[in-house]
Amino acid sequence: MTSLKLDELIAIDVHTHAEVSCRCPMDEVWQEYEKAANVYFKAGSRRPTIAETVAYYRERKIGLVMFTVDSEHQIGARRIPNEEVADAARDNADTMIAFASIDPHKGRMGVREAKALLKDGVIRGFKFHPTAQGFFPNDRMAYPLYEVIAEHKLPAIFHSGHSGIGTGMPGGGGLRLKYSNPIYLDDVAADFPEMNVIIAHPSWPWQDEALSVCLHKPNVYIDLSGWSPKYFQPQLIQYANGQLKHKMLFGSDYPLITPERWMKDFGEAGFKAEVRPLILKENAIKALRLH
Repeated sequence: MTSLKLDELIAIDVHTHAEVSCRCPMDEVWQEYEKAANVYFKAGSRRPTIAETVAYYRERKIGLVMFTVDSEHQIGARRIPNEEVADAARDNADTMIAFASIDPHKGRMGVREAKALLKDGVIRGFKFHPTAQGFFPNDRMAYPLYEVIAEHKLPAIFHSGHSGIGTGMPGGGGLRLKYSNPIYLDDVAADFPEMNVIIAHPSWPWQDEALSVCLHKPNVYIDLSGWSPKYFQPQLIQYANGQLKHKMLFGSDYPLITPERWMKDFGEAGFKAEVRPLILKENAIKALRLH
């Protein structure tokens, strides 16, 4: 169950980032990736704190799912603690949902952390970034972690497609795009039917793979974050208006894209009027099991 005031919210943004910790100093290794991402997304250099992000969303009557990304193994940058994100959600339960991020490379220690985080019910899902974490989602290395998530019937968001992280850096910052082809999530969805799998972002250059997996597996959803809707490929809008109208979710990728910009372009992108409220809020209630 959730304490979100669902009737008062105009939308639920399922994809926002904890960018600035109030407990840990900025990691110098991550700063180089952040600078490159600012250029790619044409974003400002100042990122909001967790508290500032929550206040921003509450003012706009939009619920939000927030997470950090644990890329300590692949990138070597310290993550923002999952406990900090959880504490923010505990203090702002009317507006915020917390997801945790644990790199699957952490093995049994990662499983122990997941179990500990889930004890009080504040963490409501998990975030994975195959490119930044350097693993194929169907690698059996990750399965013990998925087993914990599935046991609690929680959702997991997986980055898919191109990555703004590393774009323009020498060698792409050492990151490999191949890990984020959404076809690998077909195995995960088949093997863990109790875990809702959310494919994050329009999955260019593998959009058709994402649509196929989402159409085939009842436990798969697509969040539409990371791109302005005016750049969505035609087949994505086609399926969102038709067979997958109950499987598409609003996400912004804040602070790299603001919900205002996303929602403005969404209203002009060819989505049917009856589909818009499903994408903005109703589908998220089902995917996140907020009833």
